[in-house]
Order: sequence, then C-alpha cells, then structure tokens
Amino acid sequence: MALFKSMKTLLEEKKLGDGFSKVYLPAQYDEQYERFLDVLSDFGEYFDKNEEREVSLFSAPGRSEVCGNHTDHNHGRVLAAGISLDAIAVASKNDTGVVSIKSKGYPMDVISCDDLDVDESNFGKSSELIRGILSRFKQLGYNIGGFDATTASKVLSGSGLSSSAAFEVLVCTILNHLYNDGKIDPVVIAQISQYAENVYFGKPCGLLDQMACSVGGFVTIDFNDPAKPIIKKVDFDFASCGHSLCIVDTKGDHSDLTDEYAAVRAEMEAVAAFFGKKVLRELDKKTVLENAADIRAAVSDRAVLRAIHFFNDDERVVKEVEALENGDFELFKKLTIESGLSSYMYNQNVYACSAPLSQPLSLALAVSEELLKGKGAWRVHGGGFAGTIQAFVPNEMLDEYKNTMNSIFGDDACYVLSIRPMGGAKLD
Repeated sequence: MALFKSMKTLLEEKKLGDGFSKVYLPAQYDEQYERFLDVLSDFGEYFDKNEEREVSLFSAPGRSEVCGNHTDHNHGRVLAAGISLDAIAVASKNDTGVVSIKSKGYPMDVISCDDLDVDESNFGKSSELIRGILSRFKQLGYNIGGFDATTASKVLSGSGLSSSAAFEVLVCTILNHLYNDGKIDPVVIAQISQYAENVYFGKPCGLLDQMACSVGGFVTIDFNDPAKPIIKKVDFDFASCGHSLCIVDTKGDHSDLTDEYAAVRAEMEAVAAFFGKKVLRELDKKTVLENAADIRAAVSDRAVLRAIHFFNDDERVVKEVEALENGDFELFKKLTIESGLSSYMYNQNVYACSAPLSQPLSLALAVSEELLKGKGAWRVHGGGFAGTIQAFVPNEMLDEYKNTMNSIFGDDACYVLSIRPMGGAKLD
C-alpha cells in the first residue's frame, strides 16, 4: 500500500521489481508497469484526484485447463495451470460501505454492503458476482467493507481462459487484503468465487476455474469432496521441455452458450441419478457400461457417451500428472491428444449441435493435427463449444504454427503463454 502519488512514482521509475517478481517474468516488467500506470490513471479519473489517498495493486491470473475436461462438476480430478494473462486492479478502502468497481471497457458497478440479496433478474451481470462475493464473505464470518477499484484484464473474454473466474478471484483478493489481512486461504477464495458464480450469476460452473486462478502454478485437484478438495502442486519445469504452450483464440463467442455447458453437467448427473447417486464420481465405468441399454432408454445416448468421457478423462489426469512428475513429456503429449479426442467424440463440446455450420474449434484442431502430428499435442480448451484450443508446440515450429493460426483466425489469434507460479496476489 502506498499513497497515490508515491505509487505513481514507483511505477514510473519501475521500482516494484520485488512485488512483480511474484507473478511476472522480468521480460514482462515493462508491459506490466505500463498497464498498472494506465489503471492507476483511471483510478484518479473515476474516483479521487487526492494524491494522498492510499492505494494497492492486485493481480489474478487466468487459467489453462491441461486435463480433466468437464470432470470437476461431477467431483472428478483435473490438471490445470495459472497462466501469464491476468486481470489487474488498483484499489483503495473507502468509508461509505459501498463497493465501486470500474473495469476498463465496462460501466461502473456499484454495490452496497447492505444490499446483498440474490436478484435472479440480474443473473449474468458482473455486479452480481461482486454482490455474491460480498455476501459469501459475510456468511463465512469474514470482514467486508467499501472500496473503490479500477481494473483491466488481458484474460480473453469468452476464451476458455476463465476471465470471469480471474475477475472473481481479483475481487476476493482485494477484500482479503483490504479487510482480512490477507489471511484467507486460496482454496476458500476459490470456493467463494464459485459460490458467487453459481448463486448470484446463475452459471452452474464447477470449481476448476476458480481454483486454478486462485492457487496458480501447475496444480492437480481432486474434487471427490468439493468442500475439501485435495490440491497438489505438480513438480515440473515446463521451460525445460522444448515446447511452448499455445492458446488459439478462434474468435468464437461462447458467452451465449450457458445452456450447452449446463447440459454437459446435467446429463452426467442424470446418469448418476439413474443409480440413485448425485455425481458420476460415486460410480465406476464398468457399472455404467453394464447398464448402458437401460440408461440410454431412460436418459439419452449422449448422456452415456459423456459419462464414458468423464471416467476416462478422470483416470487420464492421474496418468498425466505421473508423466510430468517422471519427466516423460512424450507420454504427456500422447495423453493430451487422447483427452482431446475424448472431448470431441464422447463429451461432444467442440461445437454446438444447434449451430453445426459454425465449427472454428474443429477447424483449429484439424489444422493443428496437420502441423503437429508426431511432434506436438492439441486439444479443445476449457468449456468448449466456441472459444479456444490448446496446443503444445515444439519451439522450432512455433513461428510456423503461430503464422498458420493467425492467417486462419486473424491477427494475434495465437497466444504463447508462460505458467504463472502463484494465484491471486497483492503486488505492492
């Protein structure tokens, strides 16, 4: 925390290296200083010209799902990583009991700490994510209070990189440090964020996105007991494997596909309900296959296929973690391709069946296979249906891969990312 005028000087003179080193690589410092100066300028414009006001800097990463596609909501296992694209904020306490957040490119959100009831008519609005976070903090006995903040994000909206989860974790991180001395565990931060998205935003997401954004680094998470997920950092030096992690933004918007995402979870849970269970993790693949005829009659063929995907990808997470820990990157790539094929054929979340002529993800995967077969790996990324794919590209092929993807999907479609070692953080 520093006075506005002092923070401006620190950023202009690039003297926050110790804080930045927690989340950024040295090569990224110049860009990040400019970003925070811009958001600090916004703070002065929208909230206070008083240069004596104390402000703090915050950051929360997006996430890349590595394996375990649509397994978390049925209490499965996942492998994920925090990435170098992040949401940032300049924030300061106020004594009004009102939270005001101005995100670049969006209207101001203003929420009173005394008005925290759920309003279903406002589902889908960012203001309700903030309201839900405040409400859950209060329910759990944590401190809340008013603050002003300006934010900006490089986590692509609708990209499968979890822009909403990054925003949620960012808001939680601000509240954690401004009012709770930074003592709230990252796991609790993730659970609060999920609660806000489920109950106040109206999106039935699992916990994967929020957990990866909150914890950071390569992380495997077992959601067998969602109230007490088992979280394990994966010891793997990605920089040593001779590959780059690429996210290709096919420029398809998945913001209106909530029903498609919800159907994946609902159909998996319908298979579980056939056996009197709540989620697929309470069953095994053998039992489902032995009863496939009755399940398809009672539920649907697609539900059976999605259940098969769940069991296979849940097991595949364990194998991928072992491959990374053993330094066997070739096996890891083979398993990544298997995971992508399972998502395509069985989970069926590469394109929306309601719009069969629009298949940007299918095209990106096909071109990736042409370029990378026998060399790299590729798969759908995140929730699917639109948005992004993920590829592990040999460094010597990186320019060719980027240029090809950009030529098809537009300039800057291909992002080359680094793995961020920590999640939501206060930087100053």
